[in-house]
Amino acid sequence: MIKRSMILLGACLLLTACSKINQENYSKLSVGMSKAEVETLLGSAAECSGAVGLTSCNWGDEKSNISVQFAADKVVVFSANGLN
Repeated sequence: MIKRSMILLGACLLLTACSKINQENYSKLSVGMSKAEVETLLGSAAECSGAVGLTSCNWGDEKSNISVQFAADKVVVFSANGLN
């Protein structure tokens, strides 16, 4: 039973440590990056919306997230909330 609990705890820690939604990756974002570059850094966005050449994408959840706005597929503004 203890062995099973230790394996489960280890798996949970690995999943948490593997999150790309963190301060380190946020600090790598810069204005002018392409959407493909951002997706390489953060993975697929949880959601994107937009119109007429403007797109807003969000990564993460309500507790910890990164929001990036694109114009013509280039970063123009980005922000974060609750990063570690």
